[in-house]
Amino acid sequence: MSRTPFHLFLSNRILKDKGNTFSRPIIRLSVCGISLGLVVMILTLGITAGYQKAIRDRVISMGSHIRISHFDQNYSFEQIPINKNQEIVPLLQKHPDIVGVQNYATKVGVVKTADQVEGIVLKGVDKTFLPESFQQNMVEGTILQLSDTATSNQIVMSKRMADKLQLKVGDKVQTYFVQDPPRARSFVICGLYETGMTEYDERYALVDLQHIQKLNDWDSSQVSGIEVLIRDYDKIDELGNYVHTHADYNLKAETIKQLYPDIFDWLVLLDTNVAVLLSITMIVCLITMVSIFFIIILEQTQTIGILKSMGMRTGNVMRSFMLVAGRILLRGMLIGNALGLLLGFLQQKLLLVKLDPETYYVSAVPIHFNVGSILLLNIGVFAICMLVLVIPAWIVGRKITPVEAIRFE
Repeated sequence: MSRTPFHLFLSNRILKDKGNTFSRPIIRLSVCGISLGLVVMILTLGITAGYQKAIRDRVISMGSHIRISHFDQNYSFEQIPINKNQEIVPLLQKHPDIVGVQNYATKVGVVKTADQVEGIVLKGVDKTFLPESFQQNMVEGTILQLSDTATSNQIVMSKRMADKLQLKVGDKVQTYFVQDPPRARSFVICGLYETGMTEYDERYALVDLQHIQKLNDWDSSQVSGIEVLIRDYDKIDELGNYVHTHADYNLKAETIKQLYPDIFDWLVLLDTNVAVLLSITMIVCLITMVSIFFIIILEQTQTIGILKSMGMRTGNVMRSFMLVAGRILLRGMLIGNALGLLLGFLQQKLLLVKLDPETYYVSAVPIHFNVGSILLLNIGVFAICMLVLVIPAWIVGRKITPVEAIRFE
């Protein structure tokens, strides 16, 4: 029959001793404080990761992870064409980390209705276009129906632009292009999208790539560039270098981070805010644990004196009290994890907390939990708290003598 180690037995008695009328409510408050701290930390990680992912996905959905274009191309919408049948394309299509390769071309025009005029950037796509990532932006209608044989007259316009022009799905749109000679095209709105990002919603519309080629007097092999979609965003820099290295000498490959540095630098700054908030919350948890640790030792001073007078070593006595602190910490962490994950799950499914998309680009607080990050957070909180408690435990254990402790009241 196995015997319970004495330090474990002692920690159980301290936690279950109903005579400790002073420390028991404080222990409960400590558990609540630690739980609240874990809830704040978990939600901070989830909201930050969710917000970064939401913005990143919306930017990528309007383009791709990596863009291949002419080396001499400037950043205007009238781009130098390249041949879509590049030698690198088959190599990219076979790469295990690349989802797809799609062609695109852009053209600046003007949309005119009876009483409204708006500038517009038409982005032409063909059957290589992967609609999965763009689908998240659709709010009404359908995405373009493309064919290799016939040119589609459909257009997917932003909801913001459609509202300005007082247009809806099924309406015709007359678009004019300032060139020599001036040209015009008539489109039918098949769908409306909304990203919440002004840069896209006030400019872009999707059309058949063949329209852009005809307007620019290009042949069927000429495009503005080639977009590359990858599986794992964390590999974007590595794959960006890979594509740039294997592209032809007159081409350049740029990642979405290089094309929109202001947006992605801003997203990186959010990590700094997270670090500050986590640090503050961690300090609060440490203060809570150190306080309850001293209170328990103060209340059990006579017990410590009796145990030491019976020959129990200081290290074993303090190990029992460290075990008490560890169990209180674990209890608070378990409750905090349960509440934090539950609140995050409810926000994911029910979108309880709304946001103004004009300011935050999203209509509700986004949540994205990373299992690895949550595990590291829990391990880090537990390890740091227990390590910090070693110092006061060692100091108090050395200072308390059996005679003084037994006489302590």
